[in-house]
Amino acid sequence: MTTPTVFKSDAGRQALFDFYDSVLAQWPVDYETCTVLTPFGSTHVIVAGDSARPPMILLHGASSNAVTWAGDVATYAAHYRVYAVDLIGDAGKSAPTRPPYTGSAFADWLDAVRRGLGLDTVALVGLSLGGWVALKYAITYPAHVAALVLLAPGGITPHRDGFFLRMLPLFLLGKWGQRRAVQMLFADVPLPEGVVEGTTLIWRHFIPRRDKLPLFSDDELATLTMPVLMLIGEKDGLFDAAATAARLHQCIPQVQTHINPGVGHAIVNTAPQVMPFLLTVPEN
Repeated sequence: MTTPTVFKSDAGRQALFDFYDSVLAQWPVDYETCTVLTPFGSTHVIVAGDSARPPMILLHGASSNAVTWAGDVATYAAHYRVYAVDLIGDAGKSAPTRPPYTGSAFADWLDAVRRGLGLDTVALVGLSLGGWVALKYAITYPAHVAALVLLAPGGITPHRDGFFLRMLPLFLLGKWGQRRAVQMLFADVPLPEGVVEGTTLIWRHFIPRRDKLPLFSDDELATLTMPVLMLIGEKDGLFDAAATAARLHQCIPQVQTHINPGVGHAIVNTAPQVMPFLLTVPEN
């Protein structure tokens, strides 16, 4: 039997992992890594913060990995035991298996990760695809979510098909095109150090999923009773920011939403904005 892969070559996989490790070498806080075995495959996790603090799980976006959180982890680790998880089937160090977006597979996978880490109730933070996974988990296993933070989440409004079609050809135009493509993700926000190199490596060596994320129904969203915060960029090219906020307010009465001016779909380094919300949540 052939082992599935999400990378175009072994050399490309190694190049991505080398970049991943170079970011970890500059991780702003002490950390350790661990591997959690689940029925869906092994899951790689970066762990930081005092073990006596309440737990937080971070879920990155599609075609990315857990080092996405380099700019946020120090702020979160001052208050939480932080678990930055590499999503399965994505551009990190977890198993290459890709469960269907339909059904409960992704929620069941994350629950197996939670149990494997020995956690009960967690603060859950998800970006884009990670926001969709966080929502799926909170709807399926609400008793284990103390608070839910959604950053430009999938599953609320349809994504705009043309965004990546405009962005991806720019990667073929050398360093100028690569920088311009990545800037589309960030809109007016200055690019963080290393983000162009990392994104270009992923584009060059990773095989992204093509299937679309299902939208959550009004009834599913209405089941959420925990505190919920949603942040989205005013210039998000993938999701309509105003429509996303409006639908969440319609379905989740307690939700807090913020549309960040000048920000694109890559809404990163938001921990200073998120922590005031989380500090109002009783410790789990």
